Amino acid sequence: MLNNKKIVVVLPAYNAALTLEKTYHEIPFDIVDDVVLVDDASKDETVAVGNALGIRHIIRHDNNKGYGGNQKSCYNKALELGADIVIMLHPDYQYTPKLITAMSSIIANGVYPVVLGSRILGKGALKGGMPLYKYFFNRFLTLFQNLLMNEKLSEYHTGYRAFSATVLNDINYMVDNDDFIFDNEMLSQIFMKGYEIGEITCPTKYFDEASSINFKRSAIYGLGVLRVSLQHRLHKAGLIRAKIY
Repeated sequence: MLNNKKIVVVLPAYNAALTLEKTYHEIPFDIVDDVVLVDDASKDETVAVGNALGIRHIIRHDNNKGYGGNQKSCYNKALELGADIVIMLHPDYQYTPKLITAMSSIIANGVYPVVLGSRILGKGALKGGMPLYKYFFNRFLTLFQNLLMNEKLSEYHTGYRAFSATVLNDINYMVDNDDFIFDNEMLSQIFMKGYEIGEITCPTKYFDEASSINFKRSAIYGLGVLRVSLQHRLHKAGLIRAKIY
């Protein structure tokens, strides 16, 4: 705990057997109270590794529900466990668990209710091996989103996120898409509710075992980002009524 806030780390997993143990052992258990592993119908031994590590809260989807569907199970379980702060950490070791203390502290001390680990602040993205086309996609989409949503994040596309339970309970993330665009719909909901989002610099690693989407899926994701941003602007202007808000 920090400031008497219960901290739960959620691990949305898909074929993470090779990296789960390394990720888990770097979690700062001096402040983390519980860990939730949600396996999205992996084809490897992710659940077996989780059991061997002694993770008490393991959920396995019999059918793949998608990245967004996995997160829904993560957050539902964390809130059920009474979390005050929820950290979403990928178990593929692309993001370092060593930032959990810093991210939790920002929320526990009431500085920001949501914190993102940004790969773009500093030189973490390209230095860590982010493909050049993904870097330029990230920069273009983030600029577009900031303009339409009237915000100023360094990136909207990181998978390293920390939330206060208050925020998770105040937005209806269950209506969001079950695919990768879930992340952007969620941030749009958070901004629409008037919450501020903080960011910290986060190094990242790109390697064979780290999860990543291919060019085609990246393009589909990009189009989804443009849609969400435009939807946010039109809803805020009162020109449409979008169901996610």
